[in-house]
Amino acid sequence: MYFCYVLKNLLEHINSTTDLRQLSTSELPQLAQELRQFIIEIVATKEGHLGASLGVVELTIALHYVFNTPEDVLVWDVGHQAYVHKILTGRKNQFHTNRQYKGLSGFPKRDESVYDAFGTGHSSTSISAALGMAIASQLKGENRQHIAVIGDASIASGMAFEGLNHAGVTTANLLVILNDNAIGIDPSVGALKQYLTNVKKGTQKQDNIFEALNFEYSGPIDGHDMLALLTALEHLKTIDGPKFLHIITTKGKGLKQAETDQVTYHAPGKFDATTGNLLAKSSDPLPPKYQDVFGLTLLELARANTAIVGITPAMPTGSSLKYMMEALPDRAFDVGIAEQHAVTMAAGMASQGLMPFCTIYSTFLQRAYDQIIHDVALQNLPVIFCIDRAGLVGEDGATHHGVFDLAYLRCIPNLIIVAPRNETELRNIMYTAQKGLQQPIAIRYPRGRGVTPDWKSAFKSIEIGTGVQLEQGDNLAILSIGAISNTVSTAIEGLNCAHYDLRFVKPLDTRLLHTIFKTYSTLVTIEDGVISGGFGSAILEFAAAHHYKNDVIVKGIPDEFIEHGPINTLFETLELDTGSLKRFINSKF
Repeated sequence: MYFCYVLKNLLEHINSTTDLRQLSTSELPQLAQELRQFIIEIVATKEGHLGASLGVVELTIALHYVFNTPEDVLVWDVGHQAYVHKILTGRKNQFHTNRQYKGLSGFPKRDESVYDAFGTGHSSTSISAALGMAIASQLKGENRQHIAVIGDASIASGMAFEGLNHAGVTTANLLVILNDNAIGIDPSVGALKQYLTNVKKGTQKQDNIFEALNFEYSGPIDGHDMLALLTALEHLKTIDGPKFLHIITTKGKGLKQAETDQVTYHAPGKFDATTGNLLAKSSDPLPPKYQDVFGLTLLELARANTAIVGITPAMPTGSSLKYMMEALPDRAFDVGIAEQHAVTMAAGMASQGLMPFCTIYSTFLQRAYDQIIHDVALQNLPVIFCIDRAGLVGEDGATHHGVFDLAYLRCIPNLIIVAPRNETELRNIMYTAQKGLQQPIAIRYPRGRGVTPDWKSAFKSIEIGTGVQLEQGDNLAILSIGAISNTVSTAIEGLNCAHYDLRFVKPLDTRLLHTIFKTYSTLVTIEDGVISGGFGSAILEFAAAHHYKNDVIVKGIPDEFIEHGPINTLFETLELDTGSLKRFINSKF
């Protein structure tokens, strides 16, 4: 580790920004050391997003020291970097509950603190939100500062450009701070990244892009130089209108391993707080992660089919498209944080005979909804959407749970929707999709590990729109979709009830459903998506259309946002875990 351990005689006395402002400027570097040590010690055991917060320690101190927060408004883009902010704004003693069930959120959250001016979790929203607040202050005659802190990966997104474009023709009191560390979750990509690199090196020959957008530009400055930050911020407070401060930081600053391996230490899991080394994990063989099954299967298919291309918006590691990017770099594309662009680019490729596998997390695919409808489905282009992190995702909470995709996709014409229950089914539907499918398909699968250690079996085609019967039984039939089918299988062991994995939400296996409705008096649908408009709704619509009077019970995510916590705990709370399902099914006999 780079920093020296110091006595915690400053941080322990700071419980608010008022306390912070009682310190002298000469004491602030020591406070920065103490904050880094404090974060490292807690995240080492509790887990969380480490690198981003370590990189903005000095900036966060300076912002709360110079500006009169919360009267002055501070908006953090995404929020991965907001740990220091939380500690300095009255949540130090609760920080050990960060991302824990019923504890602090891992992201800024309006109902958690008055200092969290705007809830975040997805990227590139900070400029638009802060601009909206600044214009509101103008209209109300208020004299307040409005600061948006955004990273170099997030500022390349279309929404951030939209916000900059509008802000530049206003007189709003807005300060945009670019935290430039050349990395998001994975290294930043694109022409803007190269532009910023040239600015840092002093080799940029073109006009300043931010000045061209009518921002008063300052920088670049060292984001770890406390005096430079304080001086710049004090100066910018005196300037009216849109301002832009460009700072250079190191993600993971203060922990050697986090600086060296910034991708791994973005969210490293448990590690040794003293050495910084990751803790050894169990050597027992485990099933692979679904993302790796996708990534390795795609590479296998792409080597045999030269029409296949891969696309991800800034998630090559998280989606495991990295395997294809490393082996076939000319046919795999990280387009940056640009989900709308990713989808329409995939549509363009499909229109020219390529087979694009567009892999996007469920929660982020929401950002490209119009493109799915207008550019893909309306034209019936065979884009293959691989929707990672479907269902509950755990500690990232409400902003990241992928529980809406079945509902928001099911109403789109031409789109096939399938949820494989295990890794073998995932491989087989990917194989099927690239065998000349003439319409778009969405394949959803969860975060985490599967259930099949020996997953790499020979490919088999799956007939589109067909379900399968997994268990036989009398009177009661359970209809499930996706990976939660495995939970159901465990829950009904020893019980006399039938179990069907429908696999496809669209098209439904109507032949199988007619058989089920004619055979069983009671049906239970189970899904890890929202009940409103999801898989269960599709079954109810089928029943109504065909005048079936069977009892149909729909179980899934209720009509509310689900908070953060361990996935197992969340399933227990929602009564979708093995024990709860077993008790529920027993009650029906």
